[in-house]
Amino acid sequence: MSAALAVVAGYLAARLCWILLRPMWSDPSLLRPNYRGHGVATAAGVVLPLTLVVVEGGRAVASAAGVGGENPISQGRMAVVVAALGMGLLGALDDLAAPGQTRGFAGHLQALAGGRLTAGGIKLVGGAAVALTAVAMASVRVGGSSGVAPTARLLADAALVALAANLGNLFDRGPGRAIKVGMVSFLVLAVATAGAAALTGAAVVVGAAAALLVDDLHERLMLGDTGANVLGAVVGLGVVLACSPGTRIVVLVALVALNLASEVVSFSRVIDTVPPLRALDRAGRRHR
Repeated sequence: MSAALAVVAGYLAARLCWILLRPMWSDPSLLRPNYRGHGVATAAGVVLPLTLVVVEGGRAVASAAGVGGENPISQGRMAVVVAALGMGLLGALDDLAAPGQTRGFAGHLQALAGGRLTAGGIKLVGGAAVALTAVAMASVRVGGSSGVAPTARLLADAALVALAANLGNLFDRGPGRAIKVGMVSFLVLAVATAGAAALTGAAVVVGAAAALLVDDLHERLMLGDTGANVLGAVVGLGVVLACSPGTRIVVLVALVALNLASEVVSFSRVIDTVPPLRALDRAGRRHR
């Protein structure tokens, strides 16, 4: 399956999943105030990992039936499943069990120093463990002449995935913003790697996110940490799976800088002050 076909499969499966699940999200316990103070269904991003396992399950059945030839699930695709399910679970904990808790690295570390482990703190620790597991499962070879030890490469790639997941959450501050950033990032990655076959797993999740874009823009749902973390993580894992060690280091440095900048700079304020970014951010929104 090509990356483009995987995006389409993810889109169609996600639309079906959301149509079937949407009545459940009318429960008042799942409503959270959005940036305008209106109650909107949160954690709807659960559709992303759910869509991924549905598509992978369908591919397994098709393969067993002899459709498309033998195509056992690769280590890379399994790694994407692990990352999506793990990050989705941790995000749901933050969305549903601890709304409004202290946010940001500094806030969670201060709470931990005071003897209190926040849901966000659990997500930071758990997210690192999920990233390590996914990267190790992918069995990414240490390439090139970088001279980097396997342990250091594992830690660097896992940091890339974890920081990408957190960055996805940081952009989830306005309708459709996290999905737009995820889609644009994946498009750049796909073009840069000529649609590498290693991207098919991540492509399913990106397609699923695209299927929720209009509902997100019209404030009928919020991805929440449940979906934003998943989207960021799988795009980051796509970089690990499809790019050279040197490129991964460049991306890691950029992610570190952006995550640190978020502690002192409001991304929303920056977007609003740059006309092209503001126009892209508000495109399609019902309320501007």
